[in-house]
Amino acid sequence: MTSNLSDDVLIALIDGVAARIADPGRQRQSEQALRALYDQTSSRLYGLAVKVVGNREWAEDVLQEAFVHVWRSAGDYRATLSPPLAWMGMIVRSRALDFLRRRTSERADAHHELDEMVSETVAGDSPDPVDTTQASQQATALYDCLSRLEARQREVVSLAYLRDLSHSELAEQLKLPLGTVKTWIRRGLDQLRGCMARYA
Repeated sequence: MTSNLSDDVLIALIDGVAARIADPGRQRQSEQALRALYDQTSSRLYGLAVKVVGNREWAEDVLQEAFVHVWRSAGDYRATLSPPLAWMGMIVRSRALDFLRRRTSERADAHHELDEMVSETVAGDSPDPVDTTQASQQATALYDCLSRLEARQREVVSLAYLRDLSHSELAEQLKLPLGTVKTWIRRGLDQLRGCMARYA
């Protein structure tokens, strides 16, 4: 990445962020240096994040993660190896790719068990009337089992499957902690599995 920003200024700010590592008494100065570094570089780095993840809200999350990483690893920066903005750009790209991998993994985890359950419940592309009747009975059973879940839990499980939302997207949309969403989905699937077993 090229920039009109002075490398010397950015290097000094990164060194300022790292100063607290050698001297914990400089925590406040390090925080001020990070804030100044953010002010100097965030618009360019945000643009890079948007290009990688293709979504402005996701890019904001990526940028936040990138600056947390800068805070933690500023002491590892070596000006002789890379210009400061290029170093930060590599961090943003790395965080962005991690974000996309996490999101794909969350979606896969959230849907894998439900996909298996639904395919077992309503599987069968045969026009055989017996198969059709069984599929209808199993679909009714699935609906009944879903209705036995608590309302919020049923909402989370349904949104995860029907709207193809990741855990983090669900947490944001429903204004719930991420851990709560993951727990509700896991418990909901366990309850559905147990309920469906009774219909087998």
